[in-house]
Amino acid sequence: METHRAWRCHHFGDYHDITLDTVPTRLPGPREVLMEVRACAVAFHEMLMVQGLYQLKPPLPFAPGSEASGVVLAVGAEVTRVRVGQRVIGAVRFGAHSERLVVPEEACFALPAAFNDAEGAAFLTAYRTAWVALVPRGNLRAGEVLLVHGASGGVGLAAVELGKVLGATVIATASTEDKLAVAAARGADHLINTTHGNLREKVKSLTAGRGADVIYDPVGGDLFDESTRCIAPFGRLLVIGFASGRIPNLPVNLALIKQFSVIGVRAGEYGRVDPAAGRAADEALFALANTGRLHPFIHARLPFEALPQAFDALAARAVMGRIVLEIST
Repeated sequence: METHRAWRCHHFGDYHDITLDTVPTRLPGPREVLMEVRACAVAFHEMLMVQGLYQLKPPLPFAPGSEASGVVLAVGAEVTRVRVGQRVIGAVRFGAHSERLVVPEEACFALPAAFNDAEGAAFLTAYRTAWVALVPRGNLRAGEVLLVHGASGGVGLAAVELGKVLGATVIATASTEDKLAVAAARGADHLINTTHGNLREKVKSLTAGRGADVIYDPVGGDLFDESTRCIAPFGRLLVIGFASGRIPNLPVNLALIKQFSVIGVRAGEYGRVDPAAGRAADEALFALANTGRLHPFIHARLPFEALPQAFDALAARAVMGRIVLEIST
C-alpha cells in the first residue's frame, strides 16, 4: 500500500499539537482526481478549524488545508476535464495540508500559465471570496468607492486587486505602514492606517462626505462598528469574517436611517447552494488570471514541515498576502 505524509489534527485546541503522520494514499473514485501536492496555502480559517473555533468541525482526525497546487497522478474512470501529468489547483473543505490529495473533478482546475505552484496554491480561496463578495453579492459597479478592511491580508489584497479590475476607487485600511504599502502596490487609491483612529472622518473626507458605496470587512469588531458610520446611502456592507476576534452587533436603526444593506458572504457555500453560479464565478476568475490581471501576493514560502510556524505568523497578524508550504520533489 502506498503512503504519504499529512498534517493531522487529533483533537481540537492548540494547533501546536497537530502531528505530521504517515497515512495510506487513497485511489481516486470515478469522478475524482489524485494530486501530487507541490504547494499548499495556509489560511486563518484553517487555524480556527484546528482550534475548534470554526463553523465546520471535521471528524477527527483530519488534515487541515483547503487549497493546493500540484500535478495529477491519477484520475477516475469518468474524469474528462483533467489528465494525468497536468499542473492543477485543487480545492477541498479540509485535507490539503498533505503530500497527496484527492479532489472532486469539479474542484480541480488547470493552473494558470503565468502562475508557479506557490501562486496557484494561494489563488482560489482568496480570489473566490473577493469575487463572490464584490460581484454577485455586493454588485460593485465601476466608479463606486470600495472600502477594504484588512487590505494586506490574503482576502483583503484580492479585494483590492479585483476592485481595481472592476473599475472602483479603492480605499484600503490596515494597521501598519508596511501593510498599507503592499495594498498600494496592488492598486489601492487611498490608504488609511487604522491605528490612528478617525476612520469615519477620513472616509468621509475622501468621498466628499458621502461615504463608501461598498465596504468589504473580513475583520469585524470595531472596524465593523465604524463602517456603519461611514457607509454611503444604499451602500452594501459585506461581512466576510471576524479576524479581530469580536463578532459585532448591529443597531438596525442605522441600516434603516441610511438605507444600507448588510450582506453575509461565504464563497464556498455560495457555490454549494448554487453550483451553476459557483462555476460561473470560478470561470470568471480563471479567465482574469489567465490574462494576467490577477496575481496572488506571497508573503512567505515555508517548508511543508513548518505548518505550526505558519499558524504562529497568522495568529500574530504578521502576514501580508498568503503563506504557502512547499513540498520538495
